Amino acid sequence: MDLTARVFIDTLRTFQSDEERTKISKYYKGGGETEVIGVRMKNTFDTAARFAGMPLAEVEALLDSPYYEARMGAVSILDFKARRKRITDDERRALYDLYMERHDRIDNWDLVDRAAPRVVGWYLLDKPRAPLYELARSADIWERRTAITATFWFIRQGDIDDALHIAGLLLDDAEELIHKSVGTALREVGKVDQERLVRFLREQPALPRVTLRYATEKLPPELRAELLGAGDTARSPGKG
Repeated sequence: MDLTARVFIDTLRTFQSDEERTKISKYYKGGGETEVIGVRMKNTFDTAARFAGMPLAEVEALLDSPYYEARMGAVSILDFKARRKRITDDERRALYDLYMERHDRIDNWDLVDRAAPRVVGWYLLDKPRAPLYELARSADIWERRTAITATFWFIRQGDIDDALHIAGLLLDDAEELIHKSVGTALREVGKVDQERLVRFLREQPALPRVTLRYATEKLPPELRAELLGAGDTARSPGKG
């Protein structure tokens, strides 16, 4: 099979659906001149798995595509490559570099979520985390979402410090899509160290309501009710 961006997009077109195009267009939050082919996510992921051996130059060509599904395919291929059992650190660095250098093309919440944990987080697992703090302070919403979403991989390994620190940096964010990611990260922290999560939540003078709701989702019912009750004055996105 010819593992090129052109063949990948031609393959996606065979799954085109007007109904799916309408559905995707409703939840896509990115900007620019993005076009939607209209392909179910399962078909995009399955196609990406078949093209997992695609050279990185062709993956970058997918990122340059105006099609949403092509860019989703690109980040999916990066994620599939990052999962390989015998991947070297140099190969992992190449995936990370492409993601970071072409972040301008990773411009929707699901594109970030598809690859940031393994492509960014896994690469930085045994390295300084400074790049994530830079992203957390970025003016770009998707870079900020990468900052917190990449920590999901750290949390999975029992490393929660940076997730909590970056969550703290993003509590005042103006965007609800960031508040949701922060809340998800905190929920996962609670699976590793419930006591520390609860302490973190109680130390905040006010939390975005959606963050608090997500963060407490897996806590015991009485504890969750207490924290949600205490957060009744929590700020809304973009407030205070």
